[in-house]
Amino acid sequence: MKEITSKQNYLYNGKIISVRCDDIVQEDGRKAKREVVEHRGGVCIVPVDNEGNVLFVKQFRYAIGKYLLEIPAGKREVDEDPFETAKRELSEETGCIAGDWNNLGTFIVTPGYCTERFYIYLARDLQYFEQHLDEGEHVTIEKVKFSDALDMVYANKIDDAKSVIGLLLAKQLIDG
Repeated sequence: MKEITSKQNYLYNGKIISVRCDDIVQEDGRKAKREVVEHRGGVCIVPVDNEGNVLFVKQFRYAIGKYLLEIPAGKREVDEDPFETAKRELSEETGCIAGDWNNLGTFIVTPGYCTERFYIYLARDLQYFEQHLDEGEHVTIEKVKFSDALDMVYANKIDDAKSVIGLLLAKQLIDG
């Protein structure tokens, strides 16, 4: 059943997200409210070095109160091409540039209430330089054999959604 927005009511406009509670009308004429978190989206990168290691970033995630092992990722700037975001984020977070890129697709993070979409890339033929993290960003790099990373996914030791999706999609090209 399609729903039509009759009014958007912004409750919060922040640096990363905006929150609104919209008035909507359903096809049968009933009125309801829909809560929406607006986010301009991001990218995630599965960086695999020439030895078959995935480069992960380990960082503390305040919202869930623990450290996570994640593939590099970041939010898109306004009107930024996703591939340019991927190259920028890989360089900032890992200090690497990649000579070989594959677009693995996209996924919608939480479509029940959020507009965020991730673009996923596989990056290989890595050259190492120097990290240049954003202000206030604290990450360490951990290398894990690709097969071991998949085992960690299956054992629920990597439970970050973008990392799980990225690794599973990269598997077909790496094993291929």
